Amino acid sequence: MSRAVETEPQLSAPVLAAYSYCETVTGQQARNFAYGIRLLPPPKRRAMSALYALSRRVDDIGDGDLPPGVKADRLDETRALLARIGKGAVDEDDTDPVAVALAHAAAHFPIPMGGLDELIDGVLMDVRGETYETWEDLKVYCRCVAGAIGRLSLGVFGTERGALHAERASEYADTLGLALQLTNILRDVREDAGDGRTYLPAEDLAKFGCSAGFAGSEPPAGSDFAGLVHFEVRRARALFAEGYRLLPMLDRRSGACVAAMAGIYRRLLDRIEREPEAVLRGRVSLPGREKAYVAVRGLSGLDTRHVSRQTLRRRA
Repeated sequence: MSRAVETEPQLSAPVLAAYSYCETVTGQQARNFAYGIRLLPPPKRRAMSALYALSRRVDDIGDGDLPPGVKADRLDETRALLARIGKGAVDEDDTDPVAVALAHAAAHFPIPMGGLDELIDGVLMDVRGETYETWEDLKVYCRCVAGAIGRLSLGVFGTERGALHAERASEYADTLGLALQLTNILRDVREDAGDGRTYLPAEDLAKFGCSAGFAGSEPPAGSDFAGLVHFEVRRARALFAEGYRLLPMLDRRSGACVAAMAGIYRRLLDRIEREPEAVLRGRVSLPGREKAYVAVRGLSGLDTRHVSRQTLRRRA
């Protein structure tokens, strides 16, 4: 994948207003994501906000209180909207600002729009109440709801010309998405249980005596909850290590954005590892000063240089 377009002609008032709406949605609903994309130049930042706004719409349908049949209908309507965008059939004066912004972004960046259909596939799994017996089963879901977002984002970021192994960039972006999603699953295990959802693989829950679920602020009686969390943390760390190979393939600001977002989740993972039962008592988060440090680290290129050195050592 070649480097994404950095410049664009003057935006019309309707397109600028549409992007402004998407950036507002992103800032209000996704603080970690919004924090990361602030590091991007304006064209990329706007495109990422459009992707987020559409993704948020899909997630809100899945998480809402509507009957499953109505949710499925709403998701079908969103697929139809994506088809219109793909055909270039959304005008600047369309009444849907997310559609206007996303159509503009898709016209200026090589975004693999099929990833948004994959996201809808993943949300339909939630609507159907699917559970997952093995990690291989859960990976299918994670690839839909998070790996696809990684691949969509790569369409905006692009890769640096001449980057080594750039043909694997999409694979690494997908894997990094899996790492972030597994971290989300660990962080939200109590909240998801309250909504009647279980994402962790059933065979892992059984292995650590946690098949009874997480309805309260204490682990199931007789379980090894810490063992379960540490097991999943190791799996997430391996995914992060693989996905971080993407960083040297990106330009400085795109790499900083990815390093910032991934770095926030890696630090969340550290906190969860240190105090596993904290996820049963409430949502684990990072203070603003720690997020700022992660952003500075990303801009400095420390993570990118670290990955590059590791890659060179593996080849030696």
